[in-house]
Amino acid sequence: MCRSVLPLLVTLSPALLLLLPDYTNTQEEHWEDYKYGRQQDSELPDKKQFCSWKCLLFTLQWPGAFCQSLHPPSVCMIPPNVNNWTIHGLWPQGVMTCCSCWPMFQSDVQELEAELNEHWPSLLKSHSSFHFWRDEWLKHGVCAACVEGMNSPLRYFQINLKLRAQFDIHKLLEDAHISPSCDRPYKLSEVQQALVPHLGEKLHIQCVTDEKEREVWFQVKVPLSHNLTVGCDHHGNTKPPPNGHPCLPDTPFYYFPIDHQQPQTPCG
Repeated sequence: MCRSVLPLLVTLSPALLLLLPDYTNTQEEHWEDYKYGRQQDSELPDKKQFCSWKCLLFTLQWPGAFCQSLHPPSVCMIPPNVNNWTIHGLWPQGVMTCCSCWPMFQSDVQELEAELNEHWPSLLKSHSSFHFWRDEWLKHGVCAACVEGMNSPLRYFQINLKLRAQFDIHKLLEDAHISPSCDRPYKLSEVQQALVPHLGEKLHIQCVTDEKEREVWFQVKVPLSHNLTVGCDHHGNTKPPPNGHPCLPDTPFYYFPIDHQQPQTPCG
């Protein structure tokens, strides 16, 4: 399947043909968009290393089960305005580390802050949402900035919000009569039937085992090519979080409802 979201992104830049940069150009030209943290040429890392990726994973998490993926679950909280799937990140694949030379400041995303707080909140008590966004930028965004349409913190987070709007998992599931429940488990095939036509056959559906040994769905990863076309063959580090694993085809899993008061135990 090749479903591109580029038509939604044309408002961001007249040059949104997201091509990898030409490495034959000078380092100064590659890094001229860096608003902060400019380094001397001798201090720059090898851009070919962290710009060599071909695929990304756009990752969405379900707050109703995210706490079950943490140990201890008590470190988790769900902001009162969050009632839907939220963004976890947009991650270039096959990159060991990104350059640490491009810091991010709150003013970089000030105009997006209201949307980010709703669609990309921190679910950890110990981390503010800006702390979360900054970590994602430093770990993944700087590498994603190798393409022109994401070559600043503002553009990177704008792209994420537009992808979040494009991949409306809640609506896709609702249309398939799949809704959060403490009583009704779902089969992997049911969820795939609802999502695959829109998110591609290569999507990752991830579960976690809760304290009562129930399989609980908490995350979806959508493979994208560097021009944001759905579907990409990647060979990078796609391992699930330490407590997560692929949802199994022969084991039904739960899609827990969100409980803002008791996010650690929404279903007892």
